Amino acid sequence: HGKPAPYLFLHAAEVMGVEPAKTAVVEDSAHGVAAGLAAAMTVFAYAGGVTPASRLAGPGVVIFDEMRDLPGLLDVAGS
Repeated sequence: HGKPAPYLFLHAAEVMGVEPAKTAVVEDSAHGVAAGLAAAMTVFAYAGGVTPASRLAGPGVVIFDEMRDLPGLLDVAGS
């Protein structure tokens, strides 16, 4: 099943031996954001592409629009 089903993200976490709650998903689509949330992962939504921030926003979603900001966001989330 494709996104917004969480199976791809859950499979990746399993293969990597990491609990889903300790992972991060970086997405630029509403379906990808929904899949990450359904997998109980931390979701970072890139709003600097074709999908506007308003379509990506929601509880538990970190919105950003500059890729250069992502490493700092990941550091803060991992603290």
